[in-house]
Amino acid sequence: MLLWSLLVIFAPVDGKSDWLTLVAPSAVFEGDRIDLTCQKKNDWWKVKRVSYYKDGEELQFSSELSNCSIQRAVLSDSGTYHCAVSPVWPIFPFQKEKTSRSVRIEVQELFPRPVLTVSPFRAIEGNPVTLTCETKLSPQRSDAQLRFCFFRDGRALGSGWSSSPELRVPAMWSGDSGSYWCEAETVTPSVRKQSLQSQIHVRRVPVSNVSLEMRAPRGQVIEGRNLVLLCSVTEGTGNITFSWHREATGTSVGKKTQRSLSGELEVPAVQERDAGRYYCRADNGHGPIQSKVLSILVRIPASRPILSITAPRAQAVEGDVVELRCEAQRGSPPLLYRFYHEDVPLGNSSAPSGGGASFNLSLTAEHSGNYSCEADNGLGAQRSEVVPLSLSGTSSYREEHVTDRALGLLGVPACVGAALLFYCRFHKTPEMFPVQILRRPPPPAHPQPSRTCSQIMSMWTLEMGMWFIPLSVASSYQKTQKTPEGQFWRTRTPTSSTLA
Repeated sequence: MLLWSLLVIFAPVDGKSDWLTLVAPSAVFEGDRIDLTCQKKNDWWKVKRVSYYKDGEELQFSSELSNCSIQRAVLSDSGTYHCAVSPVWPIFPFQKEKTSRSVRIEVQELFPRPVLTVSPFRAIEGNPVTLTCETKLSPQRSDAQLRFCFFRDGRALGSGWSSSPELRVPAMWSGDSGSYWCEAETVTPSVRKQSLQSQIHVRRVPVSNVSLEMRAPRGQVIEGRNLVLLCSVTEGTGNITFSWHREATGTSVGKKTQRSLSGELEVPAVQERDAGRYYCRADNGHGPIQSKVLSILVRIPASRPILSITAPRAQAVEGDVVELRCEAQRGSPPLLYRFYHEDVPLGNSSAPSGGGASFNLSLTAEHSGNYSCEADNGLGAQRSEVVPLSLSGTSSYREEHVTDRALGLLGVPACVGAALLFYCRFHKTPEMFPVQILRRPPPPAHPQPSRTCSQIMSMWTLEMGMWFIPLSVASSYQKTQKTPEGQFWRTRTPTSSTLA
């Protein structure tokens, strides 16, 4: 009877037992540590094996009472947990294991999976885009700290992880098209979640309104100076290829590809051959667009002029009019020429169509000295070399000049006198030749009788105030007599040659 009573007391009990209790946390969030503890109610029996189960599947077992821990809980750790113990019964070796009551553990979401949003929805090349990683912490864990990171095709953007849920891209380009997503995680405990991937296609805007303009100092293209040809568009995104062309040949004189709405072509030192008509083209992959034609005129500074002086005779004298001519071999018209005497301005003359210009000067005694001229077309004046001019205008020179002219005038009557003597020599009438030695006879008070040819010649010679007796005639004189009027008369006997 006693043995039966003992068998009843220690009979095995199937199912759940109050001898074991599973201790588990009441609230679990993602990332939390879960500690499961299997406790026995009485300490007088020994443990042979302890096992922990989730949803009927064994998670862990050991030969002693120990905890079962899940280091970082995830949503999939939610389920029904219990523990089981196999005791050591020395009296009843066939006693079954004891099982605790089941405990339901629900792992709560710390924050929902983030969502990536793009603003504006349609990304246009060159425009800014804002990426936002949207999520929110559970109110029970609002004190947790989140950080965010954005990715494109597996590469982190910006500076990596940041506490800001937004990433602003200053300008998106066609090369930035791709697959984007974001990730959010708590600093501690570490829970990381990734958004769904979003395809972002950056739309390119074709170029339009292409224009060409020049930039030059003072708005003029001057030979030897810099020139910039600016090709620009009002619209167009991405890398734009700019090219510059001559209209006459269509050949390209320059080309640039850059991410900008304008491109510059610089000509360091413009030459005269660079003048002409130009246009530019712009292309960002949708086909080239051409600008209007721009005419470029290269202005040439005046070269150093050459001064020449032209006089009416080899040796200029006072009263002569000389021509000062100044000419620059190169220089864009209109040209203004200034003339100087010893650096004192004389006057100026213009050449509207280019070439040289002249200045006439009537010489005086003060005009001897150095002359120069200056050529100016508004791009810088150039001075010629000095040209000297000497003037033969002194008093001694004038006296000699007057004497020479007087002798020249007397040569005409001398020739006339010679002709008269020739006529009288061959006239067959004996003649008397009067010659005044001391003084001129007084004018006659009454009409004189007609004179012979010799008398006329003698009187003409006396009127000229000089002797004019040819040797051929003087050789025929034979005697001399004095007349009452104080004249000496020589009687000439005609020779055979004269009488013949």
